[in-house]
Amino acid sequence: MRKLILMGLAVLAAVPLAAQQTPQLRTPRPSPKASVMQTIGLTEMTITYSRPGVKGRQIFGALVPYGTVWRTGANEATTISFSDDVTINGQPLAKGTYSLHTIPGKDQWTIIFNKVAEQWGSFKYDQAQDALRVTARPEKSSFQELMEFDVPQVSADAATVAIRWENLAVPFTVGTNSTQKVMSDARAFVSGAKPDDWRAPYRAASWAIDNGVDVEEGSKWLDQSLKINENIQNLFLKARLQARQGDRTGAMVTAERAISKATPQDADEVREIRKSIDSWKTSR
Repeated sequence: MRKLILMGLAVLAAVPLAAQQTPQLRTPRPSPKASVMQTIGLTEMTITYSRPGVKGRQIFGALVPYGTVWRTGANEATTISFSDDVTINGQPLAKGTYSLHTIPGKDQWTIIFNKVAEQWGSFKYDQAQDALRVTARPEKSSFQELMEFDVPQVSADAATVAIRWENLAVPFTVGTNSTQKVMSDARAFVSGAKPDDWRAPYRAASWAIDNGVDVEEGSKWLDQSLKINENIQNLFLKARLQARQGDRTGAMVTAERAISKATPQDADEVREIRKSIDSWKTSR
């Protein structure tokens, strides 16, 4: 009998400790984790947060007190990251990842970008680690049960980010200055091109002209491309520029010249040019 007991103890000792522990039960978080990623021009912005619910409670001025630093969500502090330097409501903020805290107020909020990204809530928030503080005005909004970050407006140079919960929206603006960055890169791209490279000035001109950015400089790049090698692509771009400037007659002449430069591989572009010519005729 004693031998059997000793053998049983030996077998039990051989079982890994983890196998002897009570299994853990996984349950959903009451405030589920969420993430929103938005490209703003050339810059990627990612916001990671948890979404608490209203659940019939009064939120601002009650559950979330006025004048107190709030984690802007639940569980871990909300984080926000930028792949490039940006501005927030016009104020500069270096690229990187930050924890995003807020100080809600009845008429004004303070939005805080703190350099300590990984922290639990705002319990160990240290103002000395703030990278930037800006103010924003809360706005009345449709009811939102689960808190969310929304990006309702986006352009190449800016986006509006809104914190939405209960009946409030708190917007702030992220600026990226992408247009000027592209123009700066385009200037370097063109100046570094080989003398016989018509594509570099054409590509720079195409972006500037089609986006309506510094069209005067784009026109110079286009002239440079045409001087090197007239072809269906840069001639059609010139035609579009002429039409935009109100010279539809000149645009049609240039477009026909572009078609004369076509090769059998340019059938799709020829069809596009003919559509443009027809639209310029009817709009005269």
